[in-house]
Amino acid sequence: MERELRRLAAAHGVVTAYDAADGHRAQVDRDIVVRVLGLLDVDATSPAAIRHALQQAPASDRLPPTIVLREGDTRPLPGPGTVSLEDGSTRGVGPDLTGLPLGWHKLACGGQEVTVVVAPRRLRPPPPAWGWMLQLYALRGAASWGLGDLGDLREFAGWAADTGAGLVLLNPLHAIGPNHPVQASPYSPSSRRFANPLYIRVADTAAYGSADAALRAKVDALRPDDGELIDYDAVWQAKRTALELLYPLAAVQPANPDLETFATYCALAEQHGTDWRQWPAELRSPDSAATGRARDAYKERVGFFVWLQQLCDQQLAAAAEAARDMPVGIVHDLAVGVDPGGADGWQLGDVLAQGVRVGAPPDAFNQLGQDWGLAAWRPDRLAATGYAAYRDMLRALLRHGGGLRVDHVAGLSRLWWIPPGAGAAEGTYVRYDADAMFGILALEAQRAGAVVVGEDLGTVQPSVTRALRGRNMLGSTVLWFTRDGETFIPPQKWPRTALASVSTHDLPTAKGFLTEEHVRVRARLGLLATGEAAEHERAQADKEALVSMLRSAGLLSEEDDDAIITALHAALAASPARLIAASLYDVLGETRQPNLPGTTDQYPNWRLPLPLPREEIQDHPGVRAIARLLAAARPRD
Repeated sequence: MERELRRLAAAHGVVTAYDAADGHRAQVDRDIVVRVLGLLDVDATSPAAIRHALQQAPASDRLPPTIVLREGDTRPLPGPGTVSLEDGSTRGVGPDLTGLPLGWHKLACGGQEVTVVVAPRRLRPPPPAWGWMLQLYALRGAASWGLGDLGDLREFAGWAADTGAGLVLLNPLHAIGPNHPVQASPYSPSSRRFANPLYIRVADTAAYGSADAALRAKVDALRPDDGELIDYDAVWQAKRTALELLYPLAAVQPANPDLETFATYCALAEQHGTDWRQWPAELRSPDSAATGRARDAYKERVGFFVWLQQLCDQQLAAAAEAARDMPVGIVHDLAVGVDPGGADGWQLGDVLAQGVRVGAPPDAFNQLGQDWGLAAWRPDRLAATGYAAYRDMLRALLRHGGGLRVDHVAGLSRLWWIPPGAGAAEGTYVRYDADAMFGILALEAQRAGAVVVGEDLGTVQPSVTRALRGRNMLGSTVLWFTRDGETFIPPQKWPRTALASVSTHDLPTAKGFLTEEHVRVRARLGLLATGEAAEHERAQADKEALVSMLRSAGLLSEEDDDAIITALHAALAASPARLIAASLYDVLGETRQPNLPGTTDQYPNWRLPLPLPREEIQDHPGVRAIARLLAAARPRD
């Protein structure tokens, strides 16, 4: 690859070579670099175009459109200027930008207007605490309709707080599209700024409370039966119909512009399909005149979807209130991206890279790479717009939570972009301003009084680990990955600055690991890179190594599966990790994992309910025993 193209790529954050998972230096195909630059509106299709693009670099005395500082830092300016502070006051600055309070400010300097964000140097260290990892849809109770809902979350959080738990870590509750088939994966949302109305508890709404007996009976009759698997389409059909019946009794509050635009997307999606890219051309922009006319034409339907979000907000607030005595509280999960054809793709098109799909390069577990099919932020557009969309998303997620888990937190530094028409392995990394992304996250988390957990598993650059630790944000420690070669690392040597767990939703459950269910299911679906016998042999060796570590650590005396599962949680308790979390799938002995990467319809991903209803889980002796074990290790003040 010629030097000029490498220079141009570097100037726009497009990586031309990277360290692959197997340790070798991987060179990105020239054509991929050119195509990714094109997605950033940079023409690199010829030597002349490359030279012209290099000449377009901003003058050295020009400020970037957004400046993010850590509290106490100083930045030189090209001349004197004026800062309009977030509180409405103004002050003169120059020759350096320094001494500003935390917050969002505007700088006028040298004919430019620049967004200035001042972030805390670090968050307050999270309090030591234990809690539960919860796939909310799986927590079905006596009053829920086919899947666990926000009423179940409220009840479970209150119960967990009474047992001494300090947090409840959820799957993403991001909004889905309004049409059938309903998206089951919580990591492929339509919008990360709004909530999923499938989780509304119909009977907890004020409209249901004010309905007469006949209407209540009609609503109650819509409740779907609990099946062996969660039927998202049946749940949405039932809840949508029930809420439509109750809507005439609703007290809908005025909506802010963002919510009204989101509700407009939902109303249009019902008419034209979930993917806005397939809509009539005149409706593909939320700001078009045709969209404005459609909003008026579908006024009642827009109001209905506004109301659904207001119900979600009310019920999320009630769940957060039930967790008020916890030192952390409810920890929400931020998916790495959104469905490009969904609401955020339509509403935030100015800051998303059109046509890009996010994924991961090849590694030992996914030799062909991964294509998650998600849209990516454009780093240049984020900066040009003062990171407003990113900030607003974080605020929405932190509104009713004591913490935020950031899925694939390395994506705040760089993301694997796959251009249109390319395969998962035919992409490259695009860099983001990590100081800005982590700094804004720290500022919004501090303002919300929230802890931050980064999912930093797999191949993660050291700079990401430093960014987390330097700001008192936690990483993730998963027992299955705590290894030194073939040996499991004893829990006393695990990192302190982490949330520790036995497994994750993408890995075998404790019982599944011990019984080798993860080998059998992958063999049945043709997902093994080697023979089934070899995989069973490897699984048996892993179990022996795990048992050996637990015995050496003094955590295990018997070797039946129940004793080992208890010992796994004792390992969490014995670790120095700030936060520790147990999964109900593990504690209840479920063998099937919630999600099997590399599958779609071949496996019931995200559709597996817990084996017992919520009320029985809360009284289950095994659950209470693990709660006592973890509470003894992380007592509340």
